[in-house]
Amino acid sequence: MWPGEFMNYLAIAIGVFFILSGVYSCILYFRNKETRSFVIPVVAVGSALLGAWLILSPLFFVRFFMYFWGALLVLAGVQQIVSLALARKWSVVSYGYYVLPTLILLAGILVLVHPIGVAANTLVIIGVVGLLYGLNELVSWYKFRLAKIVEPDQIIDTEEETDQKAET
Repeated sequence: MWPGEFMNYLAIAIGVFFILSGVYSCILYFRNKETRSFVIPVVAVGSALLGAWLILSPLFFVRFFMYFWGALLVLAGVQQIVSLALARKWSVVSYGYYVLPTLILLAGILVLVHPIGVAANTLVIIGVVGLLYGLNELVSWYKFRLAKIVEPDQIIDTEEETDQKAET
């Protein structure tokens, strides 16, 4: 069962919580005669219906979840690659910085191409890619915060500038 069916059971559990929330809201609505109007509690009924749909068709929501995360990973990878390409205008960016964004992009494409095959290991993949994304952003921030533009054709690295001042 574990971890292959985990996403299905997670969708079912979320559906149960939606049903409980909807039923509880409806009970409160009908118990409170002072605030009751002719309109039924649409949000409560909608919540209960969404919960029932989650329970009856968890695979639909698992696929939706996987496509959502795949698209998010693709966007994150593209954003990092574009940021690095823009950083090349004002700093030296080695090609090694492109490895993790490319892996994140490829992970997103893998999730979009094989959403159910990846669903068994969703939390592991999302966790590892999330850690890699955060690590890459941290390294990029540290490296590129140290560079500043003096003139359009001249780039000064503040680390080197600091080292030169310390030597004198």
